[in-house]
Amino acid sequence: MSIAIATTRQVLADAYKTLSGASTVWVSLHTSDPTTVGNNEASGGGYARVQGTWTSGTGGSLTMAELTFTAPTGSYTHVGLWSASTSGTFYDKCALSPNITLSSAGTIKVTPSFAQS
Repeated sequence: MSIAIATTRQVLADAYKTLSGASTVWVSLHTSDPTTVGNNEASGGGYARVQGTWTSGTGGSLTMAELTFTAPTGSYTHVGLWSASTSGTFYDKCALSPNITLSSAGTIKVTPSFAQS
């Protein structure tokens, strides 16, 4: 079932935006499904979570500016949302499509978005 009224969808999206108590969250990279607790987070090679800020759209949408990660060699399948730059509360995950594989250390750019339907 989808929600028919665009303003209601935006209210729900804005509630998602502030899961951490603010519109700012920390975004992580994962080498396989992080499950419900943030498992399989990337590590090494200068990797660190990147801070992002949700911006409200219309009709149930949220976006962030493009985020750039420094990442070691490997395959990356998911991003995650956290309350802090290290440790913290794991809020959500999203599969990368397609997966991203680095044959040597480099950067990965993602543009997080959310759509309430």
